[in-house]
Amino acid sequence: MTALLDAGERLGRGELEALQLERLRATLRHAYENVGFYRASFDKAGLRPEDCRTLSDLSRFPFTVKADLRDNYPFGMFAVPEDRVRRIHASSGTTGRPTVVGYTDRDLDTWADVVARSIRAAGGRPGHKVHVAYGYGLFTGGLGAHYGAERLGCTVVPASGGMTARQVQLIQDFRPEIIMITPSYMLTLLDEFERQGVDPRTTSLKVGIFGAEPWTEQMRGEIEERFAIDAVDIYGLSEVMGPGVAQECVETKDGLHIWEDHFYPEVVDPFTGEVLPDGEEGELVFTSLTKEAMPVIRYRTRDLTRLLPGTARTFRRMEKVTGRSDDMVILRGVNLFPTQIEEIVLRTPGVAPHFQLRLTRQGRMDALTVRAEARAGATAGEREAAALSIAAAVKDGVGVSVGVEIVDPETLERSVGKIRRIVDLREAT
Repeated sequence: MTALLDAGERLGRGELEALQLERLRATLRHAYENVGFYRASFDKAGLRPEDCRTLSDLSRFPFTVKADLRDNYPFGMFAVPEDRVRRIHASSGTTGRPTVVGYTDRDLDTWADVVARSIRAAGGRPGHKVHVAYGYGLFTGGLGAHYGAERLGCTVVPASGGMTARQVQLIQDFRPEIIMITPSYMLTLLDEFERQGVDPRTTSLKVGIFGAEPWTEQMRGEIEERFAIDAVDIYGLSEVMGPGVAQECVETKDGLHIWEDHFYPEVVDPFTGEVLPDGEEGELVFTSLTKEAMPVIRYRTRDLTRLLPGTARTFRRMEKVTGRSDDMVILRGVNLFPTQIEEIVLRTPGVAPHFQLRLTRQGRMDALTVRAEARAGATAGEREAAALSIAAAVKDGVGVSVGVEIVDPETLERSVGKIRRIVDLREAT
């Protein structure tokens, strides 16, 4: 395995930390000198880039949040002239202005390198075919996976999202070894294979690389059992780079190794912002170390995880993200995460692993309804039993009463291959 590692992956811990400090100091200077937002932010805090003398000094610098990117829409966070920007990506902007990110030539090379590293860590090798079912376009998933797979020397099938029946046909005809896809859309493909009478375990696929949404160990188990593949996690977000910030290694499946030579991680208390020691759960924060077009300093991801020592790599691991601080629902004083519901839905007979949480207000009280899709062919009695089972399991396991609706297959809305987990209708009620 060692022979497959690139130069960055071979660094010892001391060498890595020296490189991180060198790159961090350069990034702080680059951001301060070229981005008005960071100049004003550092000045307000009474800090200059040279005040970062050790890695721990980074904790003195201010955070960056998604609202800062939106406030500087479209190009106010760019640190290079626009004629040096070779590509622009953006979020969907469904909750306001989209967040816009840019890449120089070198940024695109770096991105391709870390995604290639990720695919290799997942078990991909040159010559493998990679079926990319992430959405293409402004979303970073499709093109990020695409160029990383090509950089590794793989053959790419740029399927994108949608046209599920056709994707099943392409997988059978083109015989890819690897699929890169959201976990919820992978389950949709599994259902389509079975609808067509094809055993998913007979496909050519060996590895699934899943990202863009939190997923649980229960979902991993279901995918691996139903498809006879290794299911591994990839992590990224457009504000930091895109997919390829961290990757789970296929030989261990014990959390995602962060490519720390390019991205410096911290975990902070979501409420106080205090940096937490490795091993304690909190909110993940990233500082880019090598980005030119749009460096980010202490970007709050809202993802909840903890940092752990490396195993398959020297790089530290982040525990699998199973929730976001802004996805937490407080229902009658009880904290609830969508992944808690996912675990219950996955073990309930008669329902598919697709669900949605609908928040409404009944009088002065908030109410939550779990909407879950029935499996194809489920009878009315099986649906009723599933609804009762889910409601009882949520009450027993989470400690709160919820309503449950079992809806027809393929009823819940999907975006870029993933289900919108929380629908807040409280203002409408």
